This record gives sequence, C-alpha cells and structure tokens, in this order.
Amino acid sequence: MRGPIEERFPRPSVMGVVNGTPDSFSDGGVHLRPADAIAGARRMVAEGAAIVDIGGESTRPGSAGISVDEELRRVVPVLEAIAADLPVSIDTAKAEVATRALELGAELVNDVTALRGDPELAGVVADSGAYLCLMHMRGEPRTMQLDPRYDDVAAEVAAFLEERLGVAVDAGVAEDRICLDPGIGFGKTVEQNLELVRRLDVLTALGRPVVVGFSRKSTLGRVLGDPEARTGSVAASVGAAVAAFERGATILRVHDVREHVEALAIARAVAAS
Repeated sequence: MRGPIEERFPRPSVMGVVNGTPDSFSDGGVHLRPADAIAGARRMVAEGAAIVDIGGESTRPGSAGISVDEELRRVVPVLEAIAADLPVSIDTAKAEVATRALELGAELVNDVTALRGDPELAGVVADSGAYLCLMHMRGEPRTMQLDPRYDDVAAEVAAFLEERLGVAVDAGVAEDRICLDPGIGFGKTVEQNLELVRRLDVLTALGRPVVVGFSRKSTLGRVLGDPEARTGSVAASVGAAVAAFERGATILRVHDVREHVEALAIARAVAAS
C-alpha cells in the first residue's frame, strides 16, 4: 500500500523526462528508440531523479494526437525493461495506456488533461492505488497557444485544479495520492508562466504538492531575449526550478537531472539553514 504522496516525494524531488516521441518540443527523437529511452531513464535515476516520467505522445504546442496502439508501441518496451526496478510514472491521458503501465510497475499517472481526456482513467487510477498528477491546460495542444487570456491566471488555474481534484476524489482516488501541476506553457503567455511561479502560494494553498515543469520551455529563451525561442537553456531551466522550489513547489519535472538535483540540493540547504 502506497503512503501519502508527500512522503514519497519530499521537497524538492526531481522528476526526469523521457519522451519516446519523434516530435516533443525539447527531446523529440532523442529517446524514440526504446534502447535510448531505457538508457536515459537509468541515467536519470543514477543522477538522483526520484521518478522518471515516460511518455509516448507529444503535447508540445501545435501537436496532434496519436492512437492508443501507437502510444503503447512506444512506451511498453521501455516500461517492460525498467518499471520493475526503477521508479517510473506514465505520462498519458489514455486509460488503456495507464492500465498497461501500472501493470508493469508504474506508480504515478501524469495526465495533462486532468482526467478530461478519457472518462475511464479516473477509475483506473482509483482501482490501482497509484499516485496521480492533474495538470492545467487551456484548450488542447493543437490550439492552446493561440492567444490565451486570463483575468487572473493564478486564481483561474487554482480554481480549475481544485475542481479537477474534487472530480478525482469523487471517482475514488485518495486525495493524499494526488499532486497538481499549473501546466507551464500549456495555454499561457510568457508573463502568465512567470506569474504562476511568482504566485505559486495560490496553488500550494490547495493543500496538495505542486509539480512545476519549466524545464527547457520556450518562455525561458524568450525572457533571455529571443522572441522566436522554441526552447530554453539548461541554466535558465535550473534558475526557474530553484525559483519554483523557493515558492513552494515539491516536484520539479526536468530534462537535465544532475544539474537540477545539485542546484536544488543547495537551495534546500540554504532554506534549511
């Protein structure tokens, strides 16, 4: 029986990202071959990742969806090789993919649709006792960056996540298994992304651990002066992660594990002293 998510992921914990996709915004193609994804996941855990997030479907801005069969084809060989002996999560909105991943040993389901994409997914998570991450996304990946507007981005994201948290609990998922993700870059402008981190207390007030995935996102490159940036640097990613941790984030979802683990260890030591 798994304990509360706060015990499993003390602050700060690092979630490594392994996308078995040809088109993810940052590491698309890098881990497309199962052997590369397996090696990448093993390296991330060796470098200090608390968990590795395995995904088979890109959700970058403008991306289109893929079939269940294609997503399974991409992730199952990776999970078969590592899920029994490495801590892994499955980045999916599909109940069938989550079911297979959990059977193979995944312990967390990371759903960018916050249980809106597949009506069966909540029951799968509830029955398995797995951890669950609910993320905010305005619209869908294909359209989410076409002029996102909010009156108060932090309050609106928090209200959405509070509502989805209620849906998950009503479906039988234990509240102490759930974490929340504001969805940096998923239907937000540069300033809205920065404001979400600046006002992270509005999200931590919901009482659940917060996941922040700012790693390599285009906002970082744009803040640094390139208005056409598609990604951000490792150094910029680390800066954003430390800022998020200092404002209350629990889990930092990153592509470059060692650099983040080291920087966050220092930030934690400073905070503790």
